[in-house]
Amino acid sequence: MPVFSLDPVQQAWCDELRTLAAEKLRPLAEKGEAGRVNRPLVAALGELGLLQRLFGAGALELCLLRESLAYSCTEAETALALQGLGAYPLVQAGTAAQRERWLPEVIAGRAVSAFALSEPGAGSDAAALALEAVPDGDGWRLSGEKRWISNAPEADFYTVFARTGHGAGARGITAFLVPADREGLTGSPLEMLSPHPIGALAFAGTPVTRDDMLGDENGGFRVAMSTLNQFRPSVGAFAVGMAQAALDATLAHTARRTAFGGPLKDLQAVSHQVAEMAVRTEAARLLVYAAAEAYDSGAADVPKRSAMAKLLATETAQYVVDAAVQLHGARALQRGHLLEHLYREVRAPRIYEGATEVQRTIIAKELYSKERHTRGPYEERQTKERT
Repeated sequence: MPVFSLDPVQQAWCDELRTLAAEKLRPLAEKGEAGRVNRPLVAALGELGLLQRLFGAGALELCLLRESLAYSCTEAETALALQGLGAYPLVQAGTAAQRERWLPEVIAGRAVSAFALSEPGAGSDAAALALEAVPDGDGWRLSGEKRWISNAPEADFYTVFARTGHGAGARGITAFLVPADREGLTGSPLEMLSPHPIGALAFAGTPVTRDDMLGDENGGFRVAMSTLNQFRPSVGAFAVGMAQAALDATLAHTARRTAFGGPLKDLQAVSHQVAEMAVRTEAARLLVYAAAEAYDSGAADVPKRSAMAKLLATETAQYVVDAAVQLHGARALQRGHLLEHLYREVRAPRIYEGATEVQRTIIAKELYSKERHTRGPYEERQTKERT
């Protein structure tokens, strides 16, 4: 059954997380440098047990965790999510030796992980990867580049997806765990709108062996998609957390700010705008929770639900934050204002882990796939009329 409201225990946990993020994590985030990995913040996530909780969480719990942290500290949410994204392939497909070496370090916040999938010519079309794994004895040498990789070039290890076979599309891709100090691997930071670290990686004959593989040879695309399917609903949760923070700030501002002889909230144009922001935020939240519950219960329509959740939540967050800025006026554009920060943060989720257009493609594909195997009322009626 989809979740339409949280029970008291879940709500209390979310409240606790919001407070923890505001009091313990935000001060560390504020000391960090934009575009750089904030290692004290990552370490605090480990010390507080949040990274341990991350790797033991179901999809719904992951969504509650990300939404609550995002509400109070987007930097903490992003640092936690990137640890999960980079290390989840290790959890699902790594060998015992790989997990023993790296997972305790990731969970403790001592090692920073990264998910290296995107390339200059392969963003939303993940099957178009060109990073080449050239056979070399019992292993391969990687040649090519990755781009727009979160936590690069400062991560301690990368989950790297490379082409080991000559099959078209998704066939012939293998996942490798590549330590940052591996020969031939270099990186550089990219200056992006979003304040979290993003960079490019260059592989110049970087050696990898079968001991570095995550999963089966030529089975890396499955590892990548499984990771993205796990995290896609929770990207929506991140967006909902930002939308709720923007909405609450707007409620407080419009209740206090006076103009034209009274508080802004008494202007119908303002109050109706706030109502619309609230409705959209709640609708997105419910769709995210429903997608997460579907994932946890093993429902057959998880790809469609996950795509719908990410699509609606990220587009909603963009709308709500933009509307909040408009209702706050120029003050919201000043450096250091919550909404100025959210305005920069909210744009990227509409692109990464499958852009909005990709989500619509997935949804349509799933809908038409089902249509081929079922007949709706119209088709039933047409059949009766013909007979």
